[in-house]
Amino acid sequence: MTEERVDYNSANDDFSGFRTVRSDSQELVSFHQNSSVRIWCNTQDEDFAPHWHTALEIIMPVENWYDAIVQDNTVRLTPGDIFLIPSGEMHSLKAPDEGVRFVFLFDITAISKLHGFASIQSVMKEPLLINKNTYPHIYDDVYHILLQMRNEYFNRNEFAELTIFSLLLNLFVKLGSNHLNDVNLFPSARPYKQKEYMNKFNDVMDYIDAHYMEDFTLEDVAAAIGFSKYHFSRLFKQYTDCSFCAYICRRRIKAAAELLEQPDLSITEIAMQSGFPSISTFNRVFRQQKNCSPSEYREKNRHPASVS
Repeated sequence: MTEERVDYNSANDDFSGFRTVRSDSQELVSFHQNSSVRIWCNTQDEDFAPHWHTALEIIMPVENWYDAIVQDNTVRLTPGDIFLIPSGEMHSLKAPDEGVRFVFLFDITAISKLHGFASIQSVMKEPLLINKNTYPHIYDDVYHILLQMRNEYFNRNEFAELTIFSLLLNLFVKLGSNHLNDVNLFPSARPYKQKEYMNKFNDVMDYIDAHYMEDFTLEDVAAAIGFSKYHFSRLFKQYTDCSFCAYICRRRIKAAAELLEQPDLSITEIAMQSGFPSISTFNRVFRQQKNCSPSEYREKNRHPASVS
């Protein structure tokens, strides 16, 4: 695969002053006025302390390795790898003495409201390492989509941002389609039923994303789409690779982790706003998923961090 050359010095100038980290480890990405995308050619050799941000981040090494550490797991990225970090995911980065990598940052707030996007988010519930081994059917397409984004951004074309977000939507569709095709969802159903089930579960994911903070049960959702709770539970596991309860808890904990950066909110308020029925349940589930209590998580993330 041929890598188109870029003026790295010119691209690196775009970094100046647009990323800062608050004392709670939330990184604030300052996009251009009326813009929702930043692309940076990173040639720095510093390591970056744990931080998180609301922007979706994609890292694409060009020269030498680059380490991403998420939940105590270190992923060594090498040229050709693509690493997607969902919004709100705490991560740190380690750089070699010399190297080059492109960093893509997107505010996907508007996109996330599109019908069906919640299903794509279920694919991106954790960081994704995309290369020829992990995503053989779509890797080349995803790689070239990112090259097109990069070129549009640095060439400053008149409709660059529109083009970039159309490409980003294409990337999301490829990830979603790859998931549906590779996982062989609903293998026991006839083809016409598989399509019906996928449409219904797209609606279910949209509903959960909009109402996770409310009090509803598996039986409620199953009845709403005309399934018995047993049939729904089995199909939901096939669609998401986790149980209904586990998925709801994960979505609520993601929301809670973001709310914990607001110092004016109490732990009890955060539990209620995230959809947990009690503070004890919230503390137990949070510890299971984050290996610490909500209070410990908030305190741990108060320490200053470097920019990335």
